[in-house]
Amino acid sequence: MPVLSLIRHAPTLWNEQGRMQGRSDVPLSDHGLTVASRWVLPDDTRQARWFSSPLRRTIQTAEVLGISPTIEDRLIEMDWGSWEGETLESLRKRLGPEMSRHESLGLDFCPPNGESPNMVMARSKPWIKKVGAMNSPVAAVTHKGVIRALTALATGWDMIGKDHHKLKPGTCRQFSVLDDGTLTLLEPDVSLTE
Repeated sequence: MPVLSLIRHAPTLWNEQGRMQGRSDVPLSDHGLTVASRWVLPDDTRQARWFSSPLRRTIQTAEVLGISPTIEDRLIEMDWGSWEGETLESLRKRLGPEMSRHESLGLDFCPPNGESPNMVMARSKPWIKKVGAMNSPVAAVTHKGVIRALTALATGWDMIGKDHHKLKPGTCRQFSVLDDGTLTLLEPDVSLTE
């Protein structure tokens, strides 16, 4: 039963501005490069088979960490469609009750022309099943939306109400994976700082 370790990419300028990036290929900011250069991989990931989303911010994070990952398209960020580049604050102001209705949908929350967490789970499941068949640790540099969706899959969280495993910056989230692709959350916040 392999352990799957997921790391969210280091910050970009859009992260710092609170903008939803989705599929927009935003690079790491200077601050993000500095942050990633201070991260130390957990011992149990050093010999892992590494993967990465195809977006530049994840690849840059991997490079700074000294990792040469295999690109896995299914690890790409949730598609925010027409809302990419927006902030939640601006959407809530502009859309009012309509935005509240969207946010109350949990796993079925889907931006216009975008992707829901349920869709992220569906596209990730075949890759997770492949991970379950591996006999060694697996790790990936990916995105908040992917990590949240996989956490929901592992814990049964419907993404409505409080997130009991809110993703902390500078951490690695670890799961066990059965050969049928069943995920179990092992460690929500393994620190990447010494």
